[in-house]
Amino acid sequence: QVQLVESGGGLVQAGGSLRLSCAASGSIFSIAAMGWYRQAPGKQRELVAHITRDSDTNYADSVKGRFTISRDNAKNTVYLQMNSLKPEDTAVYYCQLTTPWSWGGRDYWGQGIQVTVSS
Repeated sequence: QVQLVESGGGLVQAGGSLRLSCAASGSIFSIAAMGWYRQAPGKQRELVAHITRDSDTNYADSVKGRFTISRDNAKNTVYLQMNSLKPEDTAVYYCQLTTPWSWGGRDYWGQGIQVTVSS
């Protein structure tokens, strides 16, 4: 069983920065793909950033150039550095871990953390 715990959210003014962290339990982290998603009120959950086990990354168009996803396998932690934040970045942010197909291809989710950007 994998547990994911997010931290680092909060309230920030537009133009500011935050760094989210997601710590994973268990021994599968280094071979898992990781993602950050977000869900704003009344909207569907959307992918923000994704990083493979080999540290290949991709981003939603809306955050390219502002957000950076990274991972530290020694700490079982994935990060989301968010710069130049905008009010439209306000949402609950969720961490996701996806196991390799050889491990069942399962998705695990964190409990979510609030990010609020004031104008």
